[in-house]
Amino acid sequence: MSAVRNMTSPGVALSARASASGRGNSRSAHTAPQGNEVLTTRVGLQIPSGLNFETWERAGRTLAGVVDSSAWWLGDWLVYGKDNYADRYERGIRSAGLKYQTLRNYAWVARRFEFGRRRARLSFQHHAEVASLTVDEQEYWLNSAEQRNWTTKQLRKAIQGSREKEVSGKEQSNATRRLEVPGNRFRRWHEAAEHSGIELEKWVLTTLDRAAERALEDLEALVDRPEAEV
Repeated sequence: MSAVRNMTSPGVALSARASASGRGNSRSAHTAPQGNEVLTTRVGLQIPSGLNFETWERAGRTLAGVVDSSAWWLGDWLVYGKDNYADRYERGIRSAGLKYQTLRNYAWVARRFEFGRRRARLSFQHHAEVASLTVDEQEYWLNSAEQRNWTTKQLRKAIQGSREKEVSGKEQSNATRRLEVPGNRFRRWHEAAEHSGIELEKWVLTTLDRAAERALEDLEALVDRPEAEV
């Protein structure tokens, strides 16, 4: 049995009846919690005194799930409204007292993930972190987050780290391919490559590798040479 009992609807109904009789105000009706139940109302929680830790902890998990699920619910709600009531959905948003910008963010994430691709073990925010990526990238990062129990902050950091490595690798790759060579030297290298019967790029790499090996061998010989006695 859930540790949380939803009293939001009864609270609203009682308030409406009181308002109709001329005695209404913005305060919700009070309903005493029963046993080890935590009651939710529109303006807060009603927690019984002496609630044991396990029930309190379970209530927290339930509430966190409701908060996270509500983002999906509202996103799907707006997507449906825009698809089916193009000329009236904004009126529905206003009548519900919701902020369009927040709903639009929820709806954007909801559109990026079909129902079957949403991970129940991950939060809405996990999905929001990867929503701008391709489907394959989304699946990769969500799988990683599930398998490694990443928080949204850890997921964001892992994605940023991957992007920085990718950018660094591209910059390094581009740097190794750029070399300004005077025209006369390029022609000499080309002639030497033709004389050797190999392509210019391979000749350049082979020649540079040989030169590097000789230079390193000379350096090692110099380092290993015993110091002269004074």
